[in-house]
Parts: sequence; structure tokens; C-alpha cells
Amino acid sequence: MRKRVPFAALVLCLGLAAITQNAHAQISGSGAIDFTARVMPSGGRPEPVRGLEFYLISKSLDDIRAEAEKSDPAPDMDHFIDTVEATPELKDWMKKHHTVNLQGKDFTSHLTGDDIVNIPEFFDAYKTLNGGRTGGGYPQPKYKESDKTKNPEKYKQQLDQYVDTMRRFVEKNPDSLAGLDVELAEKNPGRKWAQLIADQKHRIEHRALQMAQSTYLVAHTEPAADSRGSFQGLAPGNYWLTTLDTPALAGDVRLQWDVPVAVRPGETTRIELSNVNAIEPASAALTAH
Repeated sequence: MRKRVPFAALVLCLGLAAITQNAHAQISGSGAIDFTARVMPSGGRPEPVRGLEFYLISKSLDDIRAEAEKSDPAPDMDHFIDTVEATPELKDWMKKHHTVNLQGKDFTSHLTGDDIVNIPEFFDAYKTLNGGRTGGGYPQPKYKESDKTKNPEKYKQQLDQYVDTMRRFVEKNPDSLAGLDVELAEKNPGRKWAQLIADQKHRIEHRALQMAQSTYLVAHTEPAADSRGSFQGLAPGNYWLTTLDTPALAGDVRLQWDVPVAVRPGETTRIELSNVNAIEPASAALTAH
């Protein structure tokens, strides 16, 4: 005589079976990532990456930085120029050329005779630079300060002649501008502007790293001694495999990664991290700016 299975037990068994089946379905619908990370120094062989944390995030670092920058936009140059202690002529010149850097050969090589004589800071620096110059057609002023009140018409005429002669001299002798940036060093707002830009970039980088490790963090792991690592049970979709701001070191090489990885249902995506798909370390990029 067969024993009847109690109805409650049957329901329980069916429920457990359904849960197990659903769990298998969820597992089979997830994906995984297997990766290796190696760095090759100049003139050497690939070396396994050890002791470095790898992060899986749901948004690229570049996109996270762009998001962070929305709340802390880059400084406005024209607004900065308005705060600089300079003549209106120099401020207009900086806005026109969209630069606040008065240093280097790139600055002096683009100056014209009009720039020199029309911008008081440039003209004063140029005369100081070439003040001891004799011969070679270097203009000498004929006007006298005493005529400024005694004979203003004569004074203006001779001053205009001097300025015009100086303009033409600069155009014919561009080498006479060499060293002008040294004379302007104390009036150069470029360093202060560069510091503002660097500070903003560091704030953005700090904020982006915080967001990557919180809002957009999916998982993190440290590769084994053979440089192999993995992420299991991932929902299908697009991810980015990154070391954030920590570089992998090998000899003279410093590498970071922010590599896109697509995960498909029930599949394992395999990826090799190397010099080929690495990016410039963020700290180096900040230093360059």
C-alpha cells in the first residue's frame, strides 16, 4: 500500500524546487570576467602585476570626471583677467589672444611692433631691456619732459615720431624681443592662472575617484600571484576595469587602466591588461597641465 505524501510537504517540495530552478536561472543569466594584468618595462619582458587593487565600475573614469566637473567647472579666463592688476590695454590684449602667460619664446615670437608700443607694460619692459643699446638704428627719444607743459604740441609730435620709429624698429628687429619675458616676470599672471587650473583639476580628480568607489563601484579584487583575477555573478551589461589612480610599476613604466568590458548572459569575458590598452597615469596628466 502506497503512502500518501502530505499535501503540505508536497507544496514545500515544489516550492523548494521552484526556488532552486529560479536560482539556477539567475546564475545561468549572469556573466563573469577573467583578466590578467602584466606590465612590460622598456627593453624587458612582461611582468605580472601584484599587490594592486582592480575595480569594476559601471561608468568610465572619463565620463565620471565629466560628471564631477559639472559641479566644479573650469575657471573662466576672461573673468580672471578682469581681476588681474594690469592696464586696460594689456587686459584687452590677453582677452583677444586668450592667454595670460607672458613667458617663453612662444609669447615673444608672436608679439608685433603694435603690441609693444600700444601696451604700456610691454613698452616699458622693452625700453628697459634695450635701454643700454646703442647703434644699429635703435630709436632715441627727442622729446623732453619739460615740453610736456611748456610746449605740449611739440612734445606730442616728437613723442608720436618716437613711438612710430620704435614700432618700425621692433618689426625689423624681432631678435630685440629676446628676454622681454624676463622683464615681465613680475607682471606675469600666468603662474596664478596655472595654479587655479591645477587646483580645479585636482578637485575634479578627487571627486571622480570618490564617485568611482561609491556610486559606480560594482566590485573590486586583487589579482593572484600569477596576475590573474576575476569577477563572478555579474549582471549582463557594460563595465570598465580600472586601477583608478594607482599605477602598476615595472622598471621605468607606470601604467593605469580604464578598459571597457562587455558582459553577456552565461558567458565569461576574458581580457588581458597590458601596455597596449593602458592609459597615462592621472597624476602625470595633472603635472603636465
